[in-house]
Amino acid sequence: MRQTILSLAVAAAVAAPLAASAESSPVTGNMTIASDYRFRGISQTYLGPAIQGGIDYTHPSGIYVGNWNSNVASQVFTGGSGIEMDFYAGYKRSFGDIGIDVGTIYYWYPNAEFDGGAGTAKFDNWEVYAGVSWQWLSAKLFYALTDYFGLASEQAAGGYWSNRDTGSLLGSRASSDGTWYLDLTATVPMTKQLSIIAHYGMLEVNNYSELDYKDWKLGVTYDLTGWILGAAYVDTDADKGWYYTGGSKGNKSTGDSTIVLSVTKTF
Repeated sequence: MRQTILSLAVAAAVAAPLAASAESSPVTGNMTIASDYRFRGISQTYLGPAIQGGIDYTHPSGIYVGNWNSNVASQVFTGGSGIEMDFYAGYKRSFGDIGIDVGTIYYWYPNAEFDGGAGTAKFDNWEVYAGVSWQWLSAKLFYALTDYFGLASEQAAGGYWSNRDTGSLLGSRASSDGTWYLDLTATVPMTKQLSIIAHYGMLEVNNYSELDYKDWKLGVTYDLTGWILGAAYVDTDADKGWYYTGGSKGNKSTGDSTIVLSVTKTF
């Protein structure tokens, strides 16, 4: 699952999909190597590394379109090709120190679907978003138009969401469309090369409040002649009983605190 708007401090793992185009060209690309892919604070790679990249086109009017991709863990997105592909479009404009950003994003996981006793369900997700910024502060709200990464009766009653501590299932409670996520971020430039990034996020999952959580981040980025080096402390209060991934190396809590290191190049 993605996310997509934080900053290069979390490896552009969250920020790359909404990166602004360079002034010299309406088309830009980006590549990132990160120690973990954290989407809204939750690991998508079984706490493993990620290779990510994307391309953006921005029209002078403020309209933009783009694509961003990352490897993901097959333990999380079962049956799939081990890749997340995000497609997004929107409108971004500045009025002095104030900026606005509205758009939509579709998260696609080729061939990935959960197949349980209650039926099959794909993990794809479609959201709309609206944000506002002032100088180095920003706020953005995401709203799911579809089941939140496939969460509905098939996942909830079929065993995809099983509590690690009790063994109980979430249980079918219909659709999770209407789930929302609020991202509050501050990017404070300290020097021409060095910036400090702070983030706080809130997720509320419609009809499945057990999965609600908050996440936060504090990090730095450093521009080394065009190579963006990032380091960030990431943590959540996600319930460890629900937010874990099982695999060959055991059950790993995917929302536990960690340090994410990254190297990003925009071209």
